[in-house]
Amino acid sequence: MKKKDLSVIFFIVVSSIILSVILSSKIISTPNNRQQKVEIVDKISSSFIQPDSKYFNKDSVNPTQTIQIGGDPNTKPFKSAQ
Repeated sequence: MKKKDLSVIFFIVVSSIILSVILSSKIISTPNNRQQKVEIVDKISSSFIQPDSKYFNKDSVNPTQTIQIGGDPNTKPFKSAQ
C-alpha cells in the first residue's frame, strides 16, 4: 500500500465513525423526560379472612388423601382368558 492509500482509508474510517454516531443518536434517541407513571400497590396486611364455609368445611373432599391404584391380585394380566 502506498502512503496515499492509507490516508484515504483513515479518512473513510474516521468519517464513517462520525456519521454513524450522528445517525445513531438521531435514530436511537431517548426522551429527556424519563418519568413514568406506575401503579400504586395496596399495603399487605397480616389479617386473614376465613374462606367461605360452603367450599371449605369438614365434609368437603380432601384432595391430599393418599390414593392407592391397583391392589389387584392378578399376577398375569395379559394371559388369555381361556
